Amino acid sequence: MKTFKDLVFKPHAVSDGIIARVQFPNGYGVSVVKTEYSYGGKDGLFELAVLYNDEIHYDNPIANGDVVGYLRPEDVTDLMSEVQRF
Repeated sequence: MKTFKDLVFKPHAVSDGIIARVQFPNGYGVSVVKTEYSYGGKDGLFELAVLYNDEIHYDNPIANGDVVGYLRPEDVTDLMSEVQRF
């Protein structure tokens, strides 16, 4: 299983911050960001969006129609594990 440690962060293209994206064999993936505008970014925390076929996918049991914010690295790992089990 992939974890937070497997994420490769790059500079965010739109705002000052970082972003990492990873796809899983089941067709799902995650986008993890930390910017001044992301939920928790100003506090050093991360925001996660669930992806399907490399597009944001809001209709899933994790996000409930949105992204999930205010995440510590271990929280990101927990959610990544759930997405990999879809």
